Amino acid sequence: QVHLVESGGGLVPAGGSLRLSCKASEGAVNTYTITWFRQAPGKEREFVAANWRGGQRQYYSDSVQGRFTVSKDSAENAIYLQMNSLKPEDTAVYFCAADRRLILSSLRISSQYDYWGRGTQVTVSS
Repeated sequence: QVHLVESGGGLVPAGGSLRLSCKASEGAVNTYTITWFRQAPGKEREFVAANWRGGQRQYYSDSVQGRFTVSKDSAENAIYLQMNSLKPEDTAVYFCAADRRLILSSLRISSQYDYWGRGTQVTVSS
């Protein structure tokens, strides 16, 4: 069982920055794939960025590549999502999810993840 808690969301003007935090159960960040998804009103949950298998590699969606950065802090048992140059279309609830046995081809599929946090709201004003 892995417990995930997101924080750091808020209201920010377009062009601004936020850093989201996903605090995980001890040790999970070093062995699990932990991924950020987001869901805007009326839309399906979509892949944002992933810290693959404890940090072997990071992956990003095309829409955030170059603007968002995912990182790990093992001492804090946390995965961070640094979001820069935010756009109104980034507005969504952001979730972190974890899975230990995920295969790479399933990385972007939300239904493949066993553990989820409750999410944090990010609102970008135009």
